[in-house]
Amino acid sequence: MTLAERKAARGRLKVFFGAAAGVGKTYAMLEEGRARAGDGLDVVVGYAEPHGRRETELLLLGMELLPCKTVEYKGATLRELDLDAVLKRRPQLALVDELAHTNAPDLRHAKRWQDVVELLDAGINVYTTLNVQHLESVNDIVERITGVRVRETLPDSVLEQADEVELIDTSPEELLERLQEGRIYAGEQAHRATKHFFTKGNLTALRELALRRTAERVDAQMQDLRRHQGTHDAWAATERILVCVGPSPLSARLVRSAKRLADGLKAAWIAAYVETPATMSQADRDRVAQTLRLAEQLGGQSVTLSGANPSDELIAYARARNVTKIVIGKPDRPRWKELLLRRSIVDDLIRRSGDIDVYAIRGEPTGPAVEQSNASAPPWNLWPFGWAALTVVVCTLIDLGMYRALGYGAQSDLSNLVMVFLLGVVLTAVRFGRGPAVLASLLSTAALDFLFVPPFYTFAVADTQYFITFGVMLAVAMIVTTLTDRVRGQAELSRRRESRTAALLDLSRELAATRDAEAIAKAATGQLAEVFDAEVMILVAAGDGALQVRVARVDTFSLDKKELSVAQWALTHDQIAGVGTATLPSARGLYLPLIASRGTVGVLAVRPSDKSRLQDPEQLRLLQAFANLIAATMDRANLADEARAAWERVEAEFLRNTLLSSVSHDLRTPLAAISGAAGTLLQANGSIDDATRRDLAETVLDESRRMERVISNLLDMTRLESGGLQLKRQWQPLAEVVGAALHEMDQRLAGRQVRVDLPADLPLVKIDDVSMEQVLVNLLDNAVEYASAGGAIEIVGRGGDGKVTLEIADHGPGIPPGTEQQIFQKFFRSHPQGGRRGIGLGLAICRGIVEAHGGTINATNRPGGGAVFRIELPVEGAPPPPVEKAEE
Repeated sequence: MTLAERKAARGRLKVFFGAAAGVGKTYAMLEEGRARAGDGLDVVVGYAEPHGRRETELLLLGMELLPCKTVEYKGATLRELDLDAVLKRRPQLALVDELAHTNAPDLRHAKRWQDVVELLDAGINVYTTLNVQHLESVNDIVERITGVRVRETLPDSVLEQADEVELIDTSPEELLERLQEGRIYAGEQAHRATKHFFTKGNLTALRELALRRTAERVDAQMQDLRRHQGTHDAWAATERILVCVGPSPLSARLVRSAKRLADGLKAAWIAAYVETPATMSQADRDRVAQTLRLAEQLGGQSVTLSGANPSDELIAYARARNVTKIVIGKPDRPRWKELLLRRSIVDDLIRRSGDIDVYAIRGEPTGPAVEQSNASAPPWNLWPFGWAALTVVVCTLIDLGMYRALGYGAQSDLSNLVMVFLLGVVLTAVRFGRGPAVLASLLSTAALDFLFVPPFYTFAVADTQYFITFGVMLAVAMIVTTLTDRVRGQAELSRRRESRTAALLDLSRELAATRDAEAIAKAATGQLAEVFDAEVMILVAAGDGALQVRVARVDTFSLDKKELSVAQWALTHDQIAGVGTATLPSARGLYLPLIASRGTVGVLAVRPSDKSRLQDPEQLRLLQAFANLIAATMDRANLADEARAAWERVEAEFLRNTLLSSVSHDLRTPLAAISGAAGTLLQANGSIDDATRRDLAETVLDESRRMERVISNLLDMTRLESGGLQLKRQWQPLAEVVGAALHEMDQRLAGRQVRVDLPADLPLVKIDDVSMEQVLVNLLDNAVEYASAGGAIEIVGRGGDGKVTLEIADHGPGIPPGTEQQIFQKFFRSHPQGGRRGIGLGLAICRGIVEAHGGTINATNRPGGGAVFRIELPVEGAPPPPVEKAEE
């Protein structure tokens, strides 16, 4: 089934969304479900929690309710959604209350939203309920507002993927009235809720969160619809303002005006700066950065765009963000400059804005601002213009040489001379930019007229056709100059973008290959120190909220009490602070909170060698991108550590339960047999014959040996895992070890046919005969346990290729397919329900001992039935020569 087919077959999800308990989500869901059932739809109630509210319980009358699954947990009986019952019933619509609920242990899914996802995948439509405080993204916000940590959360993606979200809204006053009437909680629970969670302030804040989240969803749906329909017109369902800023001192006034306009319209607003290929002084770059930070401080969003034509970029961005109003400053240059050089951005925006309103605002700068702007302007550099004039001189000398050497004189011959001048103009434009290139164009035209057009050595022109030549030459030179300068600027923009992208790519690649939090911090600080030429430190939040230094890139980078307080402020308020910002700007470093999906994990401290770099909006945004990437990676590492710890706890709990159940069974059985046999012997008082007495005594002996093997296996497994197994390896013939194991198993092998095939020339092996004997005893005991009653057990040995192979085969049921490796794991039993004895440690001990000898052990099934265990031991070196006895 293709992805489109699966999506079409998937059920639809509708979420009844509210701010808090008691707003009426369950009531609205049941009411909607009854209406759908009245329309002929097959509706069942999978799970509903009326909380004792009579009006909600009345809605359940007459509806089909599936029985809940009851689970006993810690002495309480829990009612849970019976997922399998809903899947078996397969209705058209299932009503499932409390989407964020945590299921009881041992159910298929840990969370109810996972049950709902399985129902949707099965093609069942689902109605469900959800409170805003259960969303993962607002969990920390809710805790700060209410002081209550909500434990049951679900990923925001669950709500985002819902086909429909209906907001169930109730005012805080009405909700508190319901609480007082006992319609939400009863008794002491209602009193506690009034004192803590259910306060008017908390409910108002939660209501705003719910309204905002719903509005964001509706806005996102409208944006998707606009993109789907391919419309470029603004849909003024809500106001959104875009203010255009630049290096002008008046940009700050524009930002404040946009802020006032947005407040009056209750609208979101964005401050946008368009980065063009034109070069800009450091003072102008600082002013742009300050203006964008001012917009963020006033509650707006700031964005930096890139492009050769600012009006094109602004209009495209405005239409993409559904902007309804654009605020821009009025042009302050004379009209003749606009007509001669280029139309103003304001004219372009007005002409192309369509249904977007454009507000052109004029401000009066204060005297100090203008003076500061003039004072910070860079001095006029005349060297590029001197080089432009020198280039024209060189081109003129080349043309003079060509003119006299080749005898150019006709008008048609001027084309080659013009090409030389154009070459000089292009070189000037590439090397020095537009201004010097324009000068080179004018000087080249004048030199062509003065030296190569009759009458010579004057600027007079005898033939009017030369005016066309001059005009075309000047026009081509100016066009080439403009294009070259634009390409040069775009190349510079591309270089900066490539540098930023490469830096982020390098960091992301290095962080992706890192798992440890300490290594992540070291890799991040190293990259940042190199990119920003700065001292870098990462501080992490401890359990009590205090900051602790994780990694410092430079040993001299230390934080005094004042700097540490700035970092703590950034952590507490989730805002950037320090040098170059409006918050605690007297600090020596810049402090960025590392905000991850589950909260702020730490603070990134940066102290650059040149503080002016932090004034650059590009560098500041790149630094923030680094901080976001570091925070996400550290959060991933923390989640991995938590998952690993949780898995270890689960594994330890599983092993503990398995060990207790196995040991209790395998010790209780022989103890019962020993106790019964011993009791019979004591109570017989001579009433039993010698044969019976002997049988009872053998039972006591056999079961005692069995208990001894169980305890021995447990101790051996402990020694293997703790590294306490000490091997005393000596050169031994394998036949002696096999014989000792058969003697040990003499009682267990009684009545069994054992075939031993060990060649006489089998080489000696350097082994610990005691531990290797235990391996063979365990394998023989396993063969006796699983082999058929009349089946033989075969022991075959062979040597060659620098190793000795020993095989123990039986004629039993064999090994279940797919478990050939699992049977060597602790506590694994291939036939747990078959009444077999053992706790699943024997084969695990065999593998540990064989591998300690440098060998291997594996298991396969025989073609005719039964299992074969194959041990391969290396033969390293040569045994010492036998010691000859001295003659007496």
